[in-house]
Amino acid sequence: MPDLLLELFSEEIPARMQRQAADELRKLVTNALVERGLTYEGAAAYATPRRLALQVVGLPGRQPDVREERKGPRVGAPEAAVAGFLKSAGLASLDQAKIEKDKKGAEFYLAVIERPGAETIEVLADLLPAIIKSFPWPKSMRWGAASERSDSLRWVRPLHSIIATFGPETETPEIVPFEVDGIKSGDFTRGHRFMSPGEFRVRRFEDYAMSLERAKVVLDPDRRRDIILHDAKDLAFAHHLELVEDAGLLEEVSGLVEWPVTLMGSFDESFLAVPPEVIRATIRVNQKCFVLRKQDGTLANRFILVSNIEASDHGATIVAGNERPIAARLSDAKFFYETDLKTELEERLPKLDQIVFHERLGTQGARVKRIAALAKELAPIVGADPEKAARAATLCKADLVTEMVGEFPELQGLMGSYYAKAQGEDASVANACYEHYKPLGQGDYVPADPVSIAVALADKLDTLGGFWAIGEKPTGSKDPYALRRAALGVIRIALENELRLPLLRQIALVLFRHAEDMAKNLVDEFTPLIEANIKAAPGLEQDMIELFLGTEGIIRRFGHKLGPDLAKRLSTAGRDLLEFFVDRLKVYLRDKGARYDLIDAALGAVALADGEAAAPLQDDLLMITKKVEALDSFLATDDGKNLLAGFKRAVNILKAEEKKDGPEAYAQRHAPNLRIEPQEHKLAAAIARAGEETAERLKKEDFADAMRALSKLREPVDEFFDKVTVNAENADLRLNRLRLLAELRRVMMGVADFGKVAGEATA
Repeated sequence: MPDLLLELFSEEIPARMQRQAADELRKLVTNALVERGLTYEGAAAYATPRRLALQVVGLPGRQPDVREERKGPRVGAPEAAVAGFLKSAGLASLDQAKIEKDKKGAEFYLAVIERPGAETIEVLADLLPAIIKSFPWPKSMRWGAASERSDSLRWVRPLHSIIATFGPETETPEIVPFEVDGIKSGDFTRGHRFMSPGEFRVRRFEDYAMSLERAKVVLDPDRRRDIILHDAKDLAFAHHLELVEDAGLLEEVSGLVEWPVTLMGSFDESFLAVPPEVIRATIRVNQKCFVLRKQDGTLANRFILVSNIEASDHGATIVAGNERPIAARLSDAKFFYETDLKTELEERLPKLDQIVFHERLGTQGARVKRIAALAKELAPIVGADPEKAARAATLCKADLVTEMVGEFPELQGLMGSYYAKAQGEDASVANACYEHYKPLGQGDYVPADPVSIAVALADKLDTLGGFWAIGEKPTGSKDPYALRRAALGVIRIALENELRLPLLRQIALVLFRHAEDMAKNLVDEFTPLIEANIKAAPGLEQDMIELFLGTEGIIRRFGHKLGPDLAKRLSTAGRDLLEFFVDRLKVYLRDKGARYDLIDAALGAVALADGEAAAPLQDDLLMITKKVEALDSFLATDDGKNLLAGFKRAVNILKAEEKKDGPEAYAQRHAPNLRIEPQEHKLAAAIARAGEETAERLKKEDFADAMRALSKLREPVDEFFDKVTVNAENADLRLNRLRLLAELRRVMMGVADFGKVAGEATA
């Protein structure tokens, strides 16, 4: 079957755009083919710095013929209906239509439309120009005389030629004839810009790929990447060194060359006094080169560069051309580093008051004070020394105003750690300056040192609380302040370090301090409400904690100190932020393989008191996670599955009866003297025992044991439904048995909302 070869040859395509552009070209062309009834066996797209290429294999030679029957109006219908039918079906008169009968015997017109399929090459000639003209480059340009026209072709860089051939393997393929903005399709391309710049003719993909290889162009970006990695490792090994691998840099460099040639350069050993991360950043960012290390793991004064040419001097000039700017950059970095070391971090803190973190959230200086206060309070919870946590938090942002971080922003935190160690800070304090940013992403590590944990939590909670206080929450796919990542960081730190973190209390403190800072700095719409009331209120901080933890009654009690509107808004913000954490926890647990319904069930447990259920906010992430794990294990057992079935049966009965009688009818406890069947006595005793045992286990937070206590209900529940008629003819017996089932529901709901399992809602 025929194949399609398409190449779009242009000036340099930015490396960051190449893979996405190749994938986009493949999808656009293959989707357009399928829409026109042309299926294919396979498709692959490729990119180099100067070309996008596409191979589509196994296309048919022509479109399939199409036969369509279109039902029209009944015979004798008004002329307007008949005219509309003829026009839509493309018929000149009713003589071209058939008359058919429906099941009731009524006659109607039927148009049979037959369209022969077009030759595939004709279809390609029609669809390819439209795809090229509308190609979705992130950035594009016009060029030459045609750029004066608004309808001229836009491309990432000037487009020079187009190859478009179509045909079977056994024959010479045809050129797909079309033109885009004066550029006609053909079968000529060019090789390497310097080593083989001449034109040559190609036919199909195999011929094209081999011809490019002879012309010093490696078409496949994955192969270029593998060549670079293999040759770089071999070159390093030959000098008794190891390559410091960098997947991102490797991807970028493979998009900068068509014929990769690895070379080794060096720099003065004196620069090794600079932190290795600085050397790596300098060489990576400015020259796109790889660093090397010695066998003992320390950095070597060598680097690997990737050239796009086989030079006659074996690369000596190219290496020298890279060594000079690297030496200059490292000299600057060494100067910045040595200059920074002359000023201690604490002396830099006043400059943070001049850096705005966010126009409505104040400066970095104010933020550091909040983080330090919160880190000190978190320290006992996470097992850290409060003074060390406060010290680390105070210094953690100081490197933002250093020369080195000004030059390399990606080194913030890391440089703070180096400078803290150099000035003699405690090792935990110095490490926390770097690790408080962790984890930065899903694959990043979580800090384990208690001081780092305290500062990392404080930093992330302050960020989240601040943006919630001003109503700047993530919406849809938009999250400009990376708040989802911050919340996931808190979750991972808590769970992976098995921390019991009273999250709502911390949220309350963060919101309170943000409100305080807003008042002090006269920003945001809360100012008139806060400024008049906040400063003169003794003990307000503890009141605010109670406020955020409390109900509307507590809001009414303390709200006058901030103004009722502000109090309610901040209380709402606190609860809303907690719900955001819970949503993020669900995503995290689902990614770990937990069932969504079990997460909802674990969160849906209610506290019981004298028959009344109150649903508190659950803010202990570790407790929620352990409950999900225990619930999953319990429901995997036969006892768990059967008890769940009995629970749902009870709930369904209650749901039906409560619609008639109202839920309050079954809120009271059942009457023991109205139990007449032995199965009723057995179930009542089992419910009472399970209630006591689960309450005791839940106090100890032993969820697995709480589930085992529930499992004892399985047999009496099964026997009750087998032997007892719930809706008895005697009204008193019926009411008593329904109240007994309501007690069963309450006891089980005290552990988890079993009605949420498998997505079903409780009554």
